[in-house]
Amino acid sequence: MMIGKNILITAGVILVLGIIAFVYTRPVSVTDKKVENKVVEESEKTQVNEGTTETSKETVVEDIVSTPAVKEFTVESFYDDKGMWFSLKEITVNKGDTVKIKVKNIKGVHDFNIDEYGIKVETPLNEEVIIEFVADKAGEFIYYCSKPEHREKGQWGTLTVSE
Repeated sequence: MMIGKNILITAGVILVLGIIAFVYTRPVSVTDKKVENKVVEESEKTQVNEGTTETSKETVVEDIVSTPAVKEFTVESFYDDKGMWFSLKEITVNKGDTVKIKVKNIKGVHDFNIDEYGIKVETPLNEEVIIEFVADKAGEFIYYCSKPEHREKGQWGTLTVSE
């Protein structure tokens, strides 16, 4: 009977060691989810104490730092019998965004200006000019053509930069 008891104890020890090895070598489950500008990390932890196993779940919530966007717009510059025009009258972006405006002059002699951002660019006929800047000032700003009487005849628009 002594041999049977020793085999039973040895088998029990091996079983406990096997369970401990299984618990400590299995991967921990981690899930990342984006929830309204937050990252939620959930992880499951298992701990073995004196023959008992406890599983607990931990949740960590962190704010996501939003990165400024690149906002792209295409504007055609032209005139007709009613006036001088930009095809896009309003541009709206957020402060910190990179603004990329593609201006194509399809008829006439024009330029593109935003005084508050120091932008003054000639727009040669039938060529696309790319204007790129960071919208670092909030407010409403007028973009316009500075050629004689073009602004007065309607060749202007509004850039709105929101906080």
